[in-house]
Amino acid sequence: MKISQKGLYALQAIMTLGRRYGTATVKIRDIAMESDLPEKFLELILLELKNARIVESVRGAKGGYRLRRAPEEIKLSEIIRLVDGPLAPFGDADQLRGLIVTDPDHRALYSVFLEVRDAAAKILESTSVADILGSASRSTKKPSTKRKRKTSAVLAIVEKNMKSN
Repeated sequence: MKISQKGLYALQAIMTLGRRYGTATVKIRDIAMESDLPEKFLELILLELKNARIVESVRGAKGGYRLRRAPEEIKLSEIIRLVDGPLAPFGDADQLRGLIVTDPDHRALYSVFLEVRDAAAKILESTSVADILGSASRSTKKPSTKRKRKTSAVLAIVEKNMKSN
């Protein structure tokens, strides 16, 4: 599965908003700084997330962005599908099932692809933003005074895969 840079940025922004859930809104500038994201690109991503009703914006001096739903209710699959489309690099599940039926010579291959797709989808559909935030807080050491780029284990793996392709 490939996640675009835009998809990674969307996930990172959602994580930042998830850490601040239940507090005041967060300005784009603050999200960009905290997540180490380019502000202009982040504006476009937040607009897309707003149109999908995942985040909401508040105008004014105390305005900014916040999650519309609790982090427990937002699944990683929802964000990835919104930004990058289908979860699997092999096509959607219906397309794969159709190939299994119509191409008997390659049925076993398509069956494996469907299993991979289903496994990836199951993990992403059952993992919420809160799950990631909870595992990040359990594994976080005392922060240093130096500013380091933040990446979760999942994002580090995805970034590694992106660089190797």
